[in-house]
Amino acid sequence: MTPDELAWRCAEVMWADDTASQKMGMVLNRVATGTATLSMPVRDDMTNGHGTAHGGFIFALADSAFAFACNSRNERTVAQACDIVFSAPAHQGDLLVAAATERHRFGRNGIYDVRVTCGDQIVAEFRGRSRAVGGAHIDC
Repeated sequence: MTPDELAWRCAEVMWADDTASQKMGMVLNRVATGTATLSMPVRDDMTNGHGTAHGGFIFALADSAFAFACNSRNERTVAQACDIVFSAPAHQGDLLVAAATERHRFGRNGIYDVRVTCGDQIVAEFRGRSRAVGGAHIDC
């Protein structure tokens, strides 16, 4: 099994139990070693009184992409810290895409950037730090 095939298999195992992401309408589009891309349509029940998507839903999408990217090496990891900057609104009917990329990994620690877009527009940028806690997602 190649590293990217292993990453996809780990994602399948994680996705099977990720009912929260599935109920929000997220779709797991791509996973490879150190990267993941998820998408999510903005539904009416995700908007606020301004007609824009609640930041929490955008954060959830970015956090999910982060989780799949940092767990793509068949090591169980958790988030140590993260921050997000919202740069443009998203509206009902928009399709948000969150692309996570590993920026640095040393020992048990990792740094990942996630860019959430709608078409060519950057909606949010997220940076997460992870820590491997031991254990594997699948037996190789």
